[in-house]
Amino acid sequence: MKKYYYTIGEVGNLLDLKAHVLRYWETEFPQVHPKKKFGRNRRYSPEDIEILKKIKYMLHTQGFTIDGAKKKLKEDQQHKEQISLDFSVNKKEVKNKIMNELKEVKELLTK
Repeated sequence: MKKYYYTIGEVGNLLDLKAHVLRYWETEFPQVHPKKKFGRNRRYSPEDIEILKKIKYMLHTQGFTIDGAKKKLKEDQQHKEQISLDFSVNKKEVKNKIMNELKEVKELLTK
């Protein structure tokens, strides 16, 4: 069964990281924002874990600095938002085109 939230210990075991590293990354990377149950216990979502995996890969495997990893994550987020925006605009254009074609068909049928 898939869990919706994981404790800091579970995430640490999963990613082979110490809890203090996760807490530090939480202060350095605004993309990581675990929920805090009763203001104390952190609960990491699967999305948080994916971001932490990216951070670990960039820092430990690719040799990024903290600042470099921050910049890369920010660029990736901006790129993702741009793609989403482009898709929204394209979707609206397609909808308008279909509506115009349907109006033309309706006019032809009513003649």
